Amino acid sequence: MALVLDVLRAQNAPEFTIEPEAAGDVVARERLLDAAMGPNRRKKSSEKLRRGRLPAEGLALVARDPAGHLIGTVRLWNVHAGITPGGAPLPALLLGPLAVDASHEGKGIGAALMRAAIFEARRLGHGAILLVGDAPYYERFGFFADKTATLMMPGPFERSRFLALELEDGWLKGAAGVLVPCGRKLSVAPIKKAA
Repeated sequence: MALVLDVLRAQNAPEFTIEPEAAGDVVARERLLDAAMGPNRRKKSSEKLRRGRLPAEGLALVARDPAGHLIGTVRLWNVHAGITPGGAPLPALLLGPLAVDASHEGKGIGAALMRAAIFEARRLGHGAILLVGDAPYYERFGFFADKTATLMMPGPFERSRFLALELEDGWLKGAAGVLVPCGRKLSVAPIKKAA
């Protein structure tokens, strides 16, 4: 009977699951991002906002196949989306990168990661998510360029690809300026010199 149940479970197993990123996912995640984003991925303006930082608390997610292999990733980062009309920095999130293993494309993994990230960001009380990406893909999740008209990335970017989703209506209204990182810094252990 146990063997029959195991076979039934295997036949009904989902093609992937979404879960929080684990510390042991670093190598697999970096390989996936290198393959999906290409050799210039670290030169993008978004990378300037991520460099030396940790993802926003609870907002680094991965997709795994039934064997537990990492096949997708998305992370969100704390930023200040310019300043409010009153001059205060406006907290927001920057999404990216989102990547799916090429051998698993077309299964809805990217969309599932996006929905999970948006759900978690809203649940955790964040006001808005910004990203640089293809508008036709991200508009289905509620991201639009009009919300970023008065905001800038810290380096070269295409205005039509700079998108935002307000998790709270009016969150970005009146905000202006350049995005700056504000999240937790990556701690680096000091290097010991040989005696």
